[in-house]
Amino acid sequence: MKQIFLVEDDSTIARNLSLLLRAEGYEVMCVSTRSAAAERLSEHRFDLALVDISLPDGNGFAVCTEIKERQDIPVIFLTASDDEASVVTGLNMGADDYVTKPFRPRELVARIKAALRKGGKASSSFNIGGLLVDTASGIVKKNGSEIFLSALEYRLLLVFVSNPKSIITRDRLLNELWDAAGEFVTDNALTVYIKRLREKIEDDPAAPRIIRTVRGTGYWLGEG
Repeated sequence: MKQIFLVEDDSTIARNLSLLLRAEGYEVMCVSTRSAAAERLSEHRFDLALVDISLPDGNGFAVCTEIKERQDIPVIFLTASDDEASVVTGLNMGADDYVTKPFRPRELVARIKAALRKGGKASSSFNIGGLLVDTASGIVKKNGSEIFLSALEYRLLLVFVSNPKSIITRDRLLNELWDAAGEFVTDNALTVYIKRLREKIEDDPAAPRIIRTVRGTGYWLGEG
């Protein structure tokens, strides 16, 4: 049975999440502070951690760092903040995903299952056309130099590198970005995000070789 480590100081959310996860067949250990999290990490092994960014004696970023230093497990941030910079910070510090409160239970369970499936894979980095995406650290580099993506741009890129041989429809991308942003993303907004991402990762955004267009359908990850 998979062991979930829940670091959440809101007792109501912690209780409801514990009930949800146990109903899904997981074992759950819950703590409410950074200090308690550090103690449990030295005593127990876990398969995945759910970490609230705001804690009474620190923040979830520090907890994420401690988890990654001690145990090689996926970390999903739980955040009530709509501050994009906080989300990007979390991803850059090694978090594997994030869910914005209030979240949909089925969405959270799906994110947990996806993170657990990816957790055992051999490589956490992806290379294409001079672009390096390190999903363990959240770092993206182009020709050796780090580039900085917004949370939604990073999410968009992850969809492509996670499905390197598939055509990704616009409808699927809209759903992915909607889940990430916690708000509806329009078709026009998707076009803007694709354009911005290409400007950062392509050698020639006007003739993209990494994210290629499949007319009338969507996009696919080229070979650089």
